[in-house]
Amino acid sequence: MSESRHIVITGGAGYIGSLLTSELLRLGHKVTVLDLLLFGGESLVPFMAHPNFRFVKADVTQPRALLSAMRGYAKPDSIVHLAAIVGFPACQSIGRDAAWWYNVKAVEHVYEQAADLGLERFVFSSTYSNYGLAQDGQPVNETTPLHPQSLYAETKIAAEEFLLAQQDAIAPLVFRFATLYGISPRTRFDLIVNQFVLEAFTKRELIIYQRGYSRSFIHVRDVIRGIILGLDAPIEKMRGQVYNLGTDDGNLTKDEIVGLVLKRLPETRVTYKDLTFGGDMRDITVSFEKIKRELGFAAKLTADDGVREVLYALKSKLIKNPQDERYRNARFIVQ
Repeated sequence: MSESRHIVITGGAGYIGSLLTSELLRLGHKVTVLDLLLFGGESLVPFMAHPNFRFVKADVTQPRALLSAMRGYAKPDSIVHLAAIVGFPACQSIGRDAAWWYNVKAVEHVYEQAADLGLERFVFSSTYSNYGLAQDGQPVNETTPLHPQSLYAETKIAAEEFLLAQQDAIAPLVFRFATLYGISPRTRFDLIVNQFVLEAFTKRELIIYQRGYSRSFIHVRDVIRGIILGLDAPIEKMRGQVYNLGTDDGNLTKDEIVGLVLKRLPETRVTYKDLTFGGDMRDITVSFEKIKRELGFAAKLTADDGVREVLYALKSKLIKNPQDERYRNARFIVQ
């Protein structure tokens, strides 16, 4: 972004939001973070003295949370809505009604308030989980029919449908993220790459379910680059658009991820188990042609970079207690 802007980030203390906050401040923008701090706020502490940073503890499921937070302050230009119950284990654990409240009704509340404030852009974080299982074995793209396999995906699809019907007000932009990995101010260890490295490093063992499944992976720093491209794109390239955010090189099987871990931790013992979970059963390859063509997005990091980075953080004790629950959105993780 060439000129200084004021951007609101909901869920700004989280895995993506804390790193996005850091990058936007580095680029010279003003950032207001709204977060309920379900996983603590340590990730925001380094920004507290920054003159362009402001934090408001707020529950964005409430109908006037955004309006109240902005009262008396300069109007923002854009909002990046990251606040959500993320992942199918977390959604399953709180139940359908609560998941719908946090992941759908909250989106409606925030969008309506953003419209009242006259914001220009509404960037929404969604997921490639929405595609579910590929029907014909071909790579899925933004026009592929959606076949959600989890409550989490159902909530994200409902939120997408609401936003894409609102194009006369704030311009909505939907990013369907691939599975993230890598280190951020609030790292997560309930994501496949990060989890595999942690298990291999601490236990010298990996137990793998759904062995042959293909998924798509993207480094959290590359996701930040993609979001910023969306904030900076011409309005006609983002209004009412859906973009898969990832990289073709990130379409990998679990065996390929295990291979990257074993390259650096060869003493790890790997056990495979046949076990089916009634949840997130993605087995797909994703096309990222649209975001490459329309926004010029190109990932700079690979899954191998992520494995190396996470392992370094563990070995050097940059993250001293990676088993702490604050590094997980839910205790249950399917490998």
